[in-house]
Formats: sequence, C-alpha cells, structure tokens
Amino acid sequence: MDIKAIQEIIKAMDNSSLTFIEIISNDITIRMKKEGYEVKEVVKEVKKEMTPQEEKLEDKEAKVKEENLHVIKAPLVGTFYRSPGPNLKPFVEVGTKVKKGDTLCIIEAMKIMNEIQSDVDGEIVEILIENETMVEYGQELFKIRV
Repeated sequence: MDIKAIQEIIKAMDNSSLTFIEIISNDITIRMKKEGYEVKEVVKEVKKEMTPQEEKLEDKEAKVKEENLHVIKAPLVGTFYRSPGPNLKPFVEVGTKVKKGDTLCIIEAMKIMNEIQSDVDGEIVEILIENETMVEYGQELFKIRV
C-alpha cells in the first residue's frame, strides 16, 4: 500500500459518517478514529512471527556482532574531517584495517587540528559522521571490529 492510497483512505473517512475504520493489508495495519472533526491515524508495521529457535539465533547473532565492535567517540566538540586536506584521500574507509595509534580523522576546535587515533587494532566497519560536520563531545564516530 503506497502513501497515495493511504491519503485517499483518510479523505474518504473524513468525508463519510464513519467514526472508526481498521484496514489490515499484507504488512501493515491502519486504524483511524474520528474524534469530533479531527481524524487520528495509526500506521503500524506487522512483524513476521518467528519461531523461538529463530528468535534465539537472531539474538545470539546480534550479541556476537555487538560484542566484537569497539566504538570511537569524539573527545571534544568541533568539526569532523575524514582527510588531512580538502583534496586528499581520507585517513580510513569502511574495511580499512587499523592498528592502535593510527589516525582515523581530525576534529578542528578553535582553529586547532586534533588528530583522533584508534585505541584498538581492528577493521573499520562503520563511519558514523559525514565529512565536515559538527560533532559533540562523546558522539560516536567509528565502529571498529576488534
């Protein structure tokens, strides 16, 4: 069901004397209830039911993935740069193997360029910040699989 179909249902409900409607489609459920002249809507995705074995396997896989990830956080507020200069190659990309002490990025604060280094050996699995954006103290920058 696309957004236009949902909008048409809302208009039809608004122009009718119905006070409540519930539509169940393949993967969504839509419930609408009129309160006075206002139409409230709730759109909810229906999750596929999993067997207990599938749930345990999914939980175990998620824990293993999270257990092996180390997060590098911003030690100060400033502007995040992935490379040492505007037209230069980034320090790291997703998939780059890093060692403790390798430079991952630069954070500029008060015209001072602060190199942010890895504190673990591993592989970059995710870069969480866009180049040249402001970062806050403690904001997550990189995820590294150790």
